[in-house]
Amino acid sequence: MKKVLESACFAAKKHTNQRRKNAGNTPYINHPLEVAHLLATVGGVTDEDILSAALLHDTIEDTETLPGEISARFGDVVLSYVLEVSDDKMLPKAERKRFQVEHAPFLSNGAKLIKLGDRIANMRSIVHEPPAGWPPLRQAEYFKWSQMVFQGLRNTNEALENLFEEEFVQGYQVVLAREKDPDYTNN
Repeated sequence: MKKVLESACFAAKKHTNQRRKNAGNTPYINHPLEVAHLLATVGGVTDEDILSAALLHDTIEDTETLPGEISARFGDVVLSYVLEVSDDKMLPKAERKRFQVEHAPFLSNGAKLIKLGDRIANMRSIVHEPPAGWPPLRQAEYFKWSQMVFQGLRNTNEALENLFEEEFVQGYQVVLAREKDPDYTNN
């Protein structure tokens, strides 16, 4: 439990000045907290390394955190999970997205759990607080891409997979309805 709490504090400090892309501009730390919460409460995950990595999953990708910082404070196992789910921001966005789809089946079990939680949390966010300026078509494309990533994460955790499927079906319907609504705006 101590490692998980320390990871939450570390992530909170690293993401202090970051905000989500939604219209509400919510604190970014809410996202990794939601991912870890989903793993623990829905997925029944108790492994402290996995929960810690869930809290830290965007630190290397989205902050100036160095891999050595995570390894020194939380160990090589946590670092390996974080690295597995981190995008290489040096690659073009389309290539990063393709890479996630292709490599999802080859992630470790811990990284697959984190990726499942991340996909669920992001889909929920798009439904309830879409990124500012994202038209419904872009929202729908995100859902379709998430579904492709999900195919490579199957047979990891039944409860999380069931939740993903529920969130996908319900959320995709909301997004499709937005496409048909001429009065929908997302500023």
